[in-house]
Amino acid sequence: MDYVDTFITVAEDCAAQTGVVPKPRGGRDTVAVLQHRMISAAPYRLTQGDVLFSTWLLQQGVDPATVPPEDPRRAEFFAVDRACLRASPLPKTHGWGLHFDAEGRVALVAVDDPRYADLHDSAGKVVKAMRSSRAR
Repeated sequence: MDYVDTFITVAEDCAAQTGVVPKPRGGRDTVAVLQHRMISAAPYRLTQGDVLFSTWLLQQGVDPATVPPEDPRRAEFFAVDRACLRASPLPKTHGWGLHFDAEGRVALVAVDDPRYADLHDSAGKVVKAMRSSRAR
């Protein structure tokens, strides 16, 4: 499930020309806010699974720091098919590429950062984020 030595580029229909820090909506943190905060605070420390599960925990009102790695909720969470980070709002609409290192740990790279072009050319595998709208 986790990506290794992979760069997820922004979606083809992403309008952001730079990495936009997501903002809460309606007084609540969105998935984009939670994921951005998590990944930017710990670049190359979390895997895709860590980010997805922690995001879900936060949405349930649970602090991920209080949940041990062997918690049965993690297995239950991943027992159901889940969208990967290619479907995250960060690369779809906010202008953030997601780089996974050789150990599957993720970091954010803004579309206007010089590293973005370098990673696009040098990452082991490059995949595009999912589009926000259907292709015409």
